[in-house]
Amino acid sequence: MIERLAVGLHTSSTTMTNVKERRATFPIPTVAEAMRRRPITIDPDAPLGTAMAVMVERGVRHLPVVDGDGRLIGMLTDRDIRSAVIAPALAERLPARWRGRANALQRCGEALRVRDAMTWDCVTTRPDASLAQAAARMLDGRFGCLPVVDDGCLVGMLTERDVLRALAERLPAIRGDADDYFW
Repeated sequence: MIERLAVGLHTSSTTMTNVKERRATFPIPTVAEAMRRRPITIDPDAPLGTAMAVMVERGVRHLPVVDGDGRLIGMLTDRDIRSAVIAPALAERLPARWRGRANALQRCGEALRVRDAMTWDCVTTRPDASLAQAAARMLDGRFGCLPVVDDGCLVGMLTERDVLRALAERLPAIRGDADDYFW
């Protein structure tokens, strides 16, 4: 079943009939059509400093963590890194349930690995899911991205930017050429 998104403009001078006549529809793409293939990944045993350097160098905020077989085991985000680095400094201000973890991270110091800071149970999507479903999942969960998994293996990443790009490519340009918006 192909989902369609309706786009129309209604002003006080138009009737609903006119809006329906001018309404443009287009098929909602699948996640596979919008995702980034071959995402940058990292090993769970990599030093956290290496992960930070990769994120800065590549300009990404999310690194899927995969095992040797390419199976997704978690996600490392810039927020995870900030928490791991800043938490020890704030240990005395944290609730008791978090204080122990913060102190343990401080003791680890330079030996922190990706597995120490990553999110283990991350929400994923499939390549054949509709982009609308994935976008709703991202919105509801307040996720900046979704790893795209097929049979347990990571096949791509879908970011907020990918969703917006797919939408912008399909909407009629408000002014100018749609290519002018992408550089």
